[in-house]
Order: sequence, then C-alpha cells, then structure tokens
Amino acid sequence: MTLSRLLCGALLLSLLANPACALGPADVFVIFNKAVPASKEVADYYVARRGVPTTNLIGLDLPTGEDITRADYDKRLVAPLRDALKERKDKAKVLLTVYGVPLRVGRPELSADEKNELDKLNPLIAYYQEKGKALDEQIKALEAKAKEEPPPAHALAERRAEREVVQGLLRPLEGRRQFVSRAESEAAVDSELSLLWWDNYELRKQQLNLLYFQVPEKLRAGKPPVVMVSRLDGPSVALVKGLVDQALEVEQKGLQGKAYFDARHIAYDPKSDTGFGYGGYDESLREAAKLLREAAKMDVTLDDKPELFAEGSCTECALYCGWYSLMKYVGCCKFVRGAVAYHIASGEAVSLRDPKTRQWCKCLLEDGVAATLGPVAEPYTIGFPKPAEFFGTLVTGKYTLVECYYRTALFTSWMTVLVGDPLYNPYAKTPKLDPAEVKPSPKDGKFLIR
Repeated sequence: MTLSRLLCGALLLSLLANPACALGPADVFVIFNKAVPASKEVADYYVARRGVPTTNLIGLDLPTGEDITRADYDKRLVAPLRDALKERKDKAKVLLTVYGVPLRVGRPELSADEKNELDKLNPLIAYYQEKGKALDEQIKALEAKAKEEPPPAHALAERRAEREVVQGLLRPLEGRRQFVSRAESEAAVDSELSLLWWDNYELRKQQLNLLYFQVPEKLRAGKPPVVMVSRLDGPSVALVKGLVDQALEVEQKGLQGKAYFDARHIAYDPKSDTGFGYGGYDESLREAAKLLREAAKMDVTLDDKPELFAEGSCTECALYCGWYSLMKYVGCCKFVRGAVAYHIASGEAVSLRDPKTRQWCKCLLEDGVAATLGPVAEPYTIGFPKPAEFFGTLVTGKYTLVECYYRTALFTSWMTVLVGDPLYNPYAKTPKLDPAEVKPSPKDGKFLIR
C-alpha cells in the first residue's frame, strides 16, 4: 500500500472517529410529560431546533406538579424509561427533561422494621433532649449565681460533666434516627436519573458521581454507566424555548462578555478544610477569577468582601458565580445573551415555575441567563461544582454544558439540577483555555477518594 493511500485512510478514520467522540443531537433523549400539553410542545421545539431524531422523544405519564413520590418515580418514570431505552442503552448518553416533568423526588417509604425502630428511638431521644435542656438551665443559673455568690466548687463542674455525658448518649441516637428515617434521601429527579441503570443503590444521602474528573479509573471499572441529565424548565414555556434559541444563536459567534465572581473573604486553611467547606469554596471563587483573568485573558471582576455585588453593578455579564443570599435574589447582573450563572446557596431551585418565588435559579432565568444550576433542597457546599473547575472547563470550549457539569459535580442521587440546553457550548468557536490548564480547586484541597 502506498504512503498516500495510508495517509488518506488515516484521515478518513479520523474524520469518522471525531464525530463519534463529540456529543451530538443523536445522543440526547428528550423526556416529556404526556399529562402536560406544554411539555410535549417544549420537547418538540427542542427536537426541531437541535435536530434530535424524533425517535429520541419519550413521553411518560407523570404527575403534573414539581414533586413526585419515590413510588411514582420508580413505577411511572424509571420503569417505562428503562423499557423505552433497553435496546438503546449505549446510545442514550444524555437525558433531557423538559417543562412539565417533576423536579424533585421524595424519600422512599420506610419498611416495617425501620418504622418499629423509629418508634423506639424517638421517645429515647426526646428524653435525653429534655434532660439536656434541664441541665443547660441549671448550668446557666449556677453561672449567673457565681457572679454574686460563688456556688460550691463542685456543683458547676458536676452539671457540666453530666451535660457532656447526655450529649455523648444523644449524638449516636440522633445519627441512628437520621439513618433509619432516610433523612435527606429526597433528590433532584435529574440527579437521580443519572443512575438510571443502577440497581439497589443506597437511598441515603448522595452517591459519588463517577464522571467527576478526579475520580480514579479503578472506581469506574465494572460499574453501570452514569447518564448525563439536563433540564429545560422555567416559569413559562416561552422562556424555556428561549433557552434553546439563546444557545443556538450564541454558538454561532461565541459568548462575549465579562465574568464576575463574588467571594466573601473567608479564609481557607487546608489543614482544617479539605476544600469542600466554606473556606474551600470561597478560595475556589478567587481561583476562578484568577484563572479566567490571567490564563484565559478575560475581563474579570472579583469582589472579595462579605457584601454581595450591588443591584445592577455587573454590566455585560457573561459568567457569574457568587454567594450567599438565601432564596433572596439580588439582580446584580445585566446579562448578555447566552450567559451562564449560578449562586451558591441552599434552596435556589426548590421551584423553577412558581412565579412568586425569589429563588436564584428562577430569577436568573427571568433576567436572561441561558443556563444555571441549583439545589432542590439542602445540598451543603459539596453539592455545587467548584467555580474554578466548572467555569474553567466551560471556557475551554471542548465540552458541552452538560459535560462541563458532570465533569465537575461531585455527586449524583443528590440535590442539584442543571438547567439549560445540554448541547450548549458557548466557547466552542472562541476557546479561552487548554483543558490541561484547569486544575483541581482549591489548589491545596484534598480529594479524599482514591
């Protein structure tokens, strides 16, 4: 075979291989709620605009509100979805839930044994809680009296020692109750759907996201696939369709605008914070600003004071991340078309459709962002992608929105939902960083799973 024919063959193989590696419309399967006519309307709109095969449309009979019980989730969502995809399991890389599909799944029903154990735990916990309150009152009274007439030296010490004993007995009981009651086992529907092909996984708190870029390959070996999931949702059908329009429009020329990061001047101490506490996330905001300013050469503003950016102060905003104004939106940014933004706080996606809520996700969407993310219930800081990791990955232009999220989110079966066109890639034509420049954040943090 001649050298020219070898080169031509290699080129052909390259051309054939690259599209297979890149995420595209054929990889997206769109889930809509047959009980909500507008849900089908949004699904059809996305399929038409993005060129998704119509065979990738999956209609399910689901509750019409933003909540679904665990029993209905298993019976009406997971079971029929698995059945619809059983012959296309390897092709369904991305699930897109749309307006009308429930947002949050509740806790599983407790077993008879779990209920019986709780019946025994609750009165015991109540007894020790009351005993602790009584001791607290006695200690306060003795401390107040000591300022005027010192009590016997041993009295205060005895009460404090007794209080320590009670606390020592109470803590494991409360921990056991939390475990038995399956506390914090509710989740974002989308995050739960990431484990569509997983059987009998633990429904207590979260599961490690095996797509997270720091997860070692040995942990992925032999595991079922993790499915990437995004959502097109919001307070109105027109707004939701606009998210698709924004993505397609901005991709033509690349996202233009400034980046704003709102840290709180919280010190980061790697000796006491692995990088997933308040200090670690505040440091990641500062690292995001430095990375995008110095390496990506972007126009970046960092506010490292406790106060938030003032109303309307962030002009021409393309990227935003800050904290902490709990469920109290501050319209600090004037967003450009295609903007990506999120606010690190505990309840910012409890509802995406309530017209009265002041939660950040819904309000960011109304103020014009194309993509955001937030929690449907308490996520703790670790429920959010690190700002430096997420935004650094985004501006490489190598990954779509849904890939950026799953490369930088630590957990599945947890609280956070990603809102936006999963295929949106605002920097594909104007990359700002090489992926190798995006490092684990904060730089002295520790990823504890090896």
